[in-house]
Amino acid sequence: MGRADVALEPTAAERRYPIGRSLPRTLRTDPPAQVVATPGPMLLSSVLDGPSLQAHRERFGPMPRLDLDAILESVSAAAVVGRGGAGFPFARKLAAVAAGKRRAVVVNLAEGEPASAKDTALALLAPHQILDGAEVVARALHTTEVHVVTPADRPAVGDAIAAAIAERASSSGRGRAHRGQPRWKLHTAAPAFVSGQARAVLELLAGRPGLPVTAWAPEAMSGLHGRPTLLSNAETWAQVAAVLRLGAQGYAAHGTAAEPGTTLLTLPHRRDPDTAVVVEAAYGTPWADVLGTDVGRPVLLGGFHGTWAAAGALAHLTVSRDELRAHGLALGAGVVLPLRLGQCPVAVTGEIVDYLAGQSARRCGPCRNGLPALATEVRRLALGDTATSWSRIGDLVGLVDKRGACAHPDGTARLVRSLLTTFDDEVVLHLSGRCSR
Repeated sequence: MGRADVALEPTAAERRYPIGRSLPRTLRTDPPAQVVATPGPMLLSSVLDGPSLQAHRERFGPMPRLDLDAILESVSAAAVVGRGGAGFPFARKLAAVAAGKRRAVVVNLAEGEPASAKDTALALLAPHQILDGAEVVARALHTTEVHVVTPADRPAVGDAIAAAIAERASSSGRGRAHRGQPRWKLHTAAPAFVSGQARAVLELLAGRPGLPVTAWAPEAMSGLHGRPTLLSNAETWAQVAAVLRLGAQGYAAHGTAAEPGTTLLTLPHRRDPDTAVVVEAAYGTPWADVLGTDVGRPVLLGGFHGTWAAAGALAHLTVSRDELRAHGLALGAGVVLPLRLGQCPVAVTGEIVDYLAGQSARRCGPCRNGLPALATEVRRLALGDTATSWSRIGDLVGLVDKRGACAHPDGTARLVRSLLTTFDDEVVLHLSGRCSR
């Protein structure tokens, strides 16, 4: 099977919070230098064709012109959920936005999670999949502008999206209001883990620092400048385009009855740590088919805010949000990180929590104080420092969970809690100053 390789030329940008003794770095906390994508059944079916609008139209044809009711019916029947991590039903979000006035539409490509590359792969290899979905929905909502946010530390993404938008403008001669086509407005998010958070994106669009803030209503009800805002990540928009192009029944040709369609997954390259691999898997695909021999290893699912799966736990499971949830796991944003031979899950978690503590907005107590304190204790645990304790780490997890202005502390707490429950034997060893690795 062929593949498409794209170099990214990332810039180094991260904030670190000094917490004392260091662990050897085994985890990359900047974007990958290269993305490899293999052809998939829907979203990645055209990756070998090239990213041009001509190649896209030759393969898929023009998008249908649909009214709002038809779009709602299709995405509801196809059970489309957001692919940014939360898995919220797209139809419910769209219906909430449609009930308001002066609606806004946002395409979120600010992929702050360094281990994720799925939105990056779409932007570089199939950008018109993303733009098709956003354009047809914006037209049905009678929205005159679509805001597109790209990451500063992945400049190739912004370049690819700008080129794709220019192609569409050139091919249609648009910019004329009577054509009913929305205008595209490009924005660049600062390189930070929290830059892709919904409220951080809205703050950026409003001309303020792109950092999360406390919100009392979902963005679908009160988003950009208080307007109902339909904000979704790139893969979600591409999935919407696939549903509207194929129809709910055609879309359901892949996946399962309960979970139609596909999802994009980001995995590390087996030999090159600077390369991320993006694959498209239909829901219901056995994890053994995705991971191969790595299915027997411990796996971090969902990225840095994810959950740990014990060695072999995925061997008899499938790519299914529902099935994973029933086993206390979460697919999240589709990041899949198998633990390599010799890596210690406690040490890896310590590295991640250290990184996350330095990536917060520092606008509330859990981020300013709780996450650095938690990072210190997990670091001590990883180093086998007997000064820490299980109860101390557990207390700090409880103090930051569901107490912040955004979900950043919650995701960090989820990761640490997952470590304590999945690798309890290893944690006990570390508390006594030892490590099985």
